[in-house]
Amino acid sequence: MIAVEQLTKRHGALTILDQLSLTVQRGEVAAIIGPSGGGKSTFLRCINGLERIQGGRVTVGDLQLVPETDPRRDAALLQAVRKTVGFVFQQFNLFPHLDVLANLVEAPVQVNGEDRGSAEARGMQLLERVGMAHKARAYPKDLSGGQQQRVAIARTLTMRPDCILFDEPTSALDPVMAGEVLKVITDLARGHQTMIVVTHSMSFAREVSDHVHVFAGGKDVEHGPPAQIFGDPQHEITRAFLKDAGRD
Repeated sequence: MIAVEQLTKRHGALTILDQLSLTVQRGEVAAIIGPSGGGKSTFLRCINGLERIQGGRVTVGDLQLVPETDPRRDAALLQAVRKTVGFVFQQFNLFPHLDVLANLVEAPVQVNGEDRGSAEARGMQLLERVGMAHKARAYPKDLSGGQQQRVAIARTLTMRPDCILFDEPTSALDPVMAGEVLKVITDLARGHQTMIVVTHSMSFAREVSDHVHVFAGGKDVEHGPPAQIFGDPQHEITRAFLKDAGRD
């Protein structure tokens, strides 16, 4: 589904991602963990073209991003990638002037040209799926953080993405709200939705993911099934990180 080969990302003289390679199979849930500053969020932004890369390549299905990809010249390619790969951010990013249902309907209608009536019907189905149908006519300002994030997930699903990228989706939430959001993501995993999840929740990475990657210093220093990463970590960075994280 996604193949990242020798990915290099720099900000000026600072190397954020250093020749990093990683693959995600269709239907797989890949968790990315590791200390702050390891390049986790930047990695996700490179996959869907929000960040230009300086080396290597990113392949999404039959679409490919390379260092020469230019947002001004390759807008159609980037749009195709972003329709294939959905993105759920830390800070929800809902449209404040639109109610919940309108937030879901906007992209299918404006980007995909869907009929508004059918888009609204499907939007209501997705809100039901994430437990937010009763808030269809509420505005983002009237929702809790956990509710806003569940709406953001439903909005991403309206575009029928092949893969969803989650950038620390619970980092701005209290434990109760975080649990609500992680339950939705777990339900998606059970439905074999391909996902890459940057997370601080070790319990989620251990119990829900198929594969865990430990990022540090712009590299994927260790990766493997959860049982190996949490039960018998091989790299000293992994051992230190899990000790600091309390293996929660």
